[in-house]
Amino acid sequence: MAIFEQGAEPANWQPTELARGPFSGLQGGAIAGLLSGEIERLASERSWGFAVSASIWFLRPVPMASLRTEISVVRAGGRISLVDNALFCVGDDQPCALARVTLAQPRPIEIAGYQAPKPKLVDPLIYPSSERTAPHGGPWFMDAMEARTASGISWFRLKYEVIADAGPLAQVLGPADWAHGISRPVSGVVADPNSNLQVNLVRQPQGKWIGVEPLTHWQPDLGGGMGGGLLRDVCGVIGRVSMSVALTPFPK
Repeated sequence: MAIFEQGAEPANWQPTELARGPFSGLQGGAIAGLLSGEIERLASERSWGFAVSASIWFLRPVPMASLRTEISVVRAGGRISLVDNALFCVGDDQPCALARVTLAQPRPIEIAGYQAPKPKLVDPLIYPSSERTAPHGGPWFMDAMEARTASGISWFRLKYEVIADAGPLAQVLGPADWAHGISRPVSGVVADPNSNLQVNLVRQPQGKWIGVEPLTHWQPDLGGGMGGGLLRDVCGVIGRVSMSVALTPFPK
């Protein structure tokens, strides 16, 4: 089972209930995983290397409806490739979300005197499990992940692929999208949806567990803020996430 099921056409998608967000529409992390997952599949076919960064913009709420994507290759080949992907509702020409993914061919080098830090393996299964229910009371994207928390780090493991044959970046973006909501300065007062999502990776994750070590700042007098933090796997740091948030009263 995948969180998005492919339609009759390769670029058509139908979200399942596990793609839902906390209110109306789909969860940003699910959307980001769909757009990046398609790019990673194309990158694998064309040997463009692995994803080192992703920028996603959420332009408007995405409904539980038939969707289509549109990939555009900005630059291909050499060491760096740059690929865009846009998300539309079927029958609508205005995009709901945009993604840009940078891919790189690895080129190992030796630096005199430099020693890479030794990994300290972590087993998230030793930490207590954490569950969150959606305000609407139904299934949502959090139900697609196993979650555990300890020592200021929240660990997530997707139980299902975002799309069939999705790559490591799609696996990272779902957990990364929760960074701003893990360490809210105040809980239960306002919603803080993120208008974008930026992830930079230094390497691909080892295994399925993704840890988020969050950091959040709010500016209530301006109605906004930011979230972010370090991203980890069981061996150590793999990258960083950041996003802008728009503070807004809870929907009635």
